[in-house]
Amino acid sequence: MDAVARAPIDALRPRRLRRRKPLRFRQGLPGGRLFDVFEERPLGGRLRAVRRLLLVALWTLLCIPVQAVLLALPGHAKSLFPVLYFRTLCFLLGLKVQVIGRQSRHRPVLFVANHSSWLDIPVLGGVLDAAFVAKAEVGTWPVIRTVARLGRTVFVSRSRGATGKEAEEMRSRMAARDSLILFPEGTSNDGTRVLPFRSSFFAIADAAAEIQPVSVVYDRLGGLPACRRDRPLFAWYGDMEMGSHIWALARRSGARVTVVLHEPFPPRLLPNRKTLAAEAQRIVTEAAERLRQNRAAAPLAPRPRETVA
Repeated sequence: MDAVARAPIDALRPRRLRRRKPLRFRQGLPGGRLFDVFEERPLGGRLRAVRRLLLVALWTLLCIPVQAVLLALPGHAKSLFPVLYFRTLCFLLGLKVQVIGRQSRHRPVLFVANHSSWLDIPVLGGVLDAAFVAKAEVGTWPVIRTVARLGRTVFVSRSRGATGKEAEEMRSRMAARDSLILFPEGTSNDGTRVLPFRSSFFAIADAAAEIQPVSVVYDRLGGLPACRRDRPLFAWYGDMEMGSHIWALARRSGARVTVVLHEPFPPRLLPNRKTLAAEAQRIVTEAAERLRQNRAAAPLAPRPRETVA
């Protein structure tokens, strides 16, 4: 049989495929779609979310009458019970809270923290023995307003006419040795940065024995470091709906938040409220940036400045 001569270039050309249909491989994991971990799971986490939300509702209903009775009784129990309530609430939501640093032992203390979500309330409420300062709109939300009032929250409005009265109320609360938690940013954000602290929020700082900055960062999701695309799952801002936001969070597992309690300092350490706001913002921002970059963070101390005449 005579050999057929071929050009060298023909040896490099692929032969024509004889198979008209493409090859189809079966899945490597046995058991069908039930055990296919690579496919989307639209039902994943729904049972977890339902269980968590039911437990949260039951826990809240049980605690409301208890706190109502404690408010009518003398003593410090009415401020300690909300700590237990919020700490259990974080546990029921599947949110692990990591605390770095120590809370100031002096009273009253003005805690100033960054703000990115409604989650900051149960997180800080379960860590700090203090009452919140919230905007007046919170006092109109169903259910939440009841919990806020039982937690002895101080409501402030944006009306200039009521500013003096609200400041006096906060001063009277601190005069009674009640510590307060303040969000000097004035609003929540997407969790990727810290907004400038407004110096007007520090007008009552002189009534506190100490100021303690606090950094709050949601740094874990599914047991892994949270990245920029995961921030909206924790952050609640703009026109987001709270119901859908709570549902999406309750479906997920392995979430963690880190709270850094920085070194407390007396208000007189800095000359005025503008420098006080700037220094508190610097401390909170530096620690928050390290946590968002998956780096270790430690409590920071303020840098004292010369008193301005």
